Amino acid sequence: MKYDDVIEEISGYVTEDRTFSEDTLDIALLILKDSMGCMIKSLDNPQCQKMLGPAEEGDYRKNGIPVPGISRPLGLLDASWNLGLLVRWLDYNDCFLAEEWGHPSDNLGGILAAAYSVSSRGKKLTVSDVLTTMVKAHEIQGVLSLTNSLNRVGYDHVFFVKLATAGVTSKLLGGDEEKVQNTVSNVFADGAALRTYRHAPNVTTRKSWAAGDASMRGVRLALLTDKLSEGYPNILSEADWGFNKNIMNGADITLSKKLDNYVVNNILFKADFPAEFHAQTGAEAAMELNRKYHGKLSAVEEIKVSTHESAIRIIAGKEELKNPSDRDHSLEYIIAVSLLNGDLKTEYYADEYHENHPEINRLISKMTVEENEQYSKDYLDPAKRSVSNAVRLVFEDGTESEEMEVEYPIGHKFRRDEVRPVIDRKFVSNLNSRFDKEKIGSIENMFDDKRSLMNMDICDFMYEFQG
Repeated sequence: MKYDDVIEEISGYVTEDRTFSEDTLDIALLILKDSMGCMIKSLDNPQCQKMLGPAEEGDYRKNGIPVPGISRPLGLLDASWNLGLLVRWLDYNDCFLAEEWGHPSDNLGGILAAAYSVSSRGKKLTVSDVLTTMVKAHEIQGVLSLTNSLNRVGYDHVFFVKLATAGVTSKLLGGDEEKVQNTVSNVFADGAALRTYRHAPNVTTRKSWAAGDASMRGVRLALLTDKLSEGYPNILSEADWGFNKNIMNGADITLSKKLDNYVVNNILFKADFPAEFHAQTGAEAAMELNRKYHGKLSAVEEIKVSTHESAIRIIAGKEELKNPSDRDHSLEYIIAVSLLNGDLKTEYYADEYHENHPEINRLISKMTVEENEQYSKDYLDPAKRSVSNAVRLVFEDGTESEEMEVEYPIGHKFRRDEVRPVIDRKFVSNLNSRFDKEKIGSIENMFDDKRSLMNMDICDFMYEFQG
């Protein structure tokens, strides 16, 4: 029986032998490097530490998969969960913005765990193999995000993580095109999580572990499908019980571009300050204003913020910021602390920091946030994909600062030359939280020797990050 077109396109792409260009793999390698650094930095977070380890206490595996920060190896599903959790926890990894938003490197939890599992059993998989798989996972999640808005129907973007991870890990684990079709159809049958945990009054740390959970579930569905290889050919289009009818309110899931390498080459990196991506340019604008007007902030009467529609809908206008998960997804909070400090650090979101700096709330109370319609258009323009914010200060004496506008964040493809040294600096800074200089130097040398790295067994690569 013929599968729905979207499922056939995804499964054909996943199982096709594909050689990506050196430029594409260079970007993928930079993503992998950045993601590994994010993993190591997350180990410092007390809330993250509570979630690490096997889901069932004591369930370690003698010949399992190593995970940074965990003393004993884990089984495939627990490793997928932990690796995905660490990549995502600090909201510091890559980003792709369209009708739906997401962080395609979230798929690395399942990809790295599955690749290690396969390679450790004698079928060698290299870093190059992992990068090729990464490009495909990024492409599936990102191209689905171009035209399919889960958030508008109440569901969370991590569904696309579960879908992409399931598809590519099914292939890694030995699946052919039919098996990948069955796996992907099972993901659609599994449905999507509500995104309520990202919005007041229900914001919790689940927004930090949801992607790790999704990647693990993708691997689990690949494993379950492998047992009986049952699928649902019309799971999208079935008139009464299908995904389009019941999850998408009757809209069709579509792929608006041929699956290739578009997403990796248009990925957005997060620079060396942690902010929800719709706020990154706002933070950068505020830092610039800090350099000029830091001494006059006590005399600010109004702060005018111009932004795009998605930022207003997702991260602006929150009435209460009761925990770090609220604050790191608040446009106004991010702008306020960037104005005050001239930089942005994870610790600025902490309860104690917020409580000890009442001037943050004072600045937030001065802010007005309005949509700039051109910013909203450019955000969705495939030739631009801008993420614009502008900030202007109005002082008590009636004078005003210039409008500080930042159209493209430093991690945007239009600023790619700027981002490489930033990612290198960010990577070393993240490793400093866990490793000594000798260990960091060894890891840096590994990345510098690209030819050897691309041929390195993924098991050896993962062991480099064990402390």
